[in-house]
Amino acid sequence: MRWYGFGFNAFGQIYLNEKLIKGECSDGADELKVISPTELARDECCVKTVCQIRASWSRRASLHLDGDSCACLAGFLSASNESSGVSVKDTRGCKDASISESYLTLAFPDRIECWDVQKEENTPSWSMEITPESSGPSLDLPLVPGGYIATKPPFYRSLSPHLKAKSLALSAGHAILLSESGAVYTWGLGSHGQLGHGGLSSEEEPRTVEALWGMPMSCVATGGWHSVCISDGGDLYVWGWNESGQLGLPSRGLRKAPQQQRSPQAGARCQDPDPCTSLTEEPQEGEKQEEVFISIQAFPALLDITPPCEIKTVSCGSRHTAAVTTTGDLYTWGWGNYGQLGQRSLTSSDEPQRVEFFREQQLSVVDVVCGAWNTFVAVVKEVA
Repeated sequence: MRWYGFGFNAFGQIYLNEKLIKGECSDGADELKVISPTELARDECCVKTVCQIRASWSRRASLHLDGDSCACLAGFLSASNESSGVSVKDTRGCKDASISESYLTLAFPDRIECWDVQKEENTPSWSMEITPESSGPSLDLPLVPGGYIATKPPFYRSLSPHLKAKSLALSAGHAILLSESGAVYTWGLGSHGQLGHGGLSSEEEPRTVEALWGMPMSCVATGGWHSVCISDGGDLYVWGWNESGQLGLPSRGLRKAPQQQRSPQAGARCQDPDPCTSLTEEPQEGEKQEEVFISIQAFPALLDITPPCEIKTVSCGSRHTAAVTTTGDLYTWGWGNYGQLGQRSLTSSDEPQRVEFFREQQLSVVDVVCGAWNTFVAVVKEVA
């Protein structure tokens, strides 16, 4: 399996250039914005095959799980081992990892460790012993037995046992949880409809997304202000903010439609959150009736991709989304100003578009992981 990356590269998250090796910030457009999928070099600190990628705005963590497992960092403050207190030696034996702008979280068979990557400390900032659950499937970060690990202190947050969490996706302001039964729960900030409850209110505790009730889901993901999930049948549901087309729904800003005077209830603002199911910009007199633009989608909406396909996995950046089909194709949409859509341009899109690069190279996409402003893709050679 090989990994490719594209998008924001100011700190060498995708590849290192001469300036970054010297410790200088990259300012050239070709170095800052990687618009074409570029294969990741094997980490000098760990020459094994990369099994998984975790990404934040300025960093990438490569998780190597074959043999003596370990995690390697790339990006801000990781050009040399002196830049950050955590070293590859400290990560040996870890089974999972997650990275944020401040902390690297490592999951070992018997403990969880959080390392402050902004400080030159030789010990973790926080750790917790864990007892692996004897029954049920193993948990992936941020889930741990009894709860989950947050991106900032207090790190351990408990979850009610009745949720029976299967997976959990965290953004800076909200969370989306998938239960073993396929139910979806959300909580946190709701100002852009990202919780999917039909309004713009926030929730302190996990609340069922009732619009999805009765439709088992298999995967969840969260962006900066939007959320997505995949049904057992491979359908994709989206909700939240659509300012950059990250939902794959019509966005006025991207279509460059003439600005019209709107009523107070239209557009991106809503004073009363309760009735705001979907904040749309209605066509004015003289406009075609089919031209309806979605600013905020506060209920889950089924997203149609052309040609019809089944979605296997999905990931979200701050304002873009990437999905892998069961046939090995990659589709991207949303904000593309750093080339994070992989379309060999800096264009944004409110329509899912296939990334043709991988087909041209006869590569089948098997996984995708989005950083805030970039995208990482795992591929295998297509079988003839």
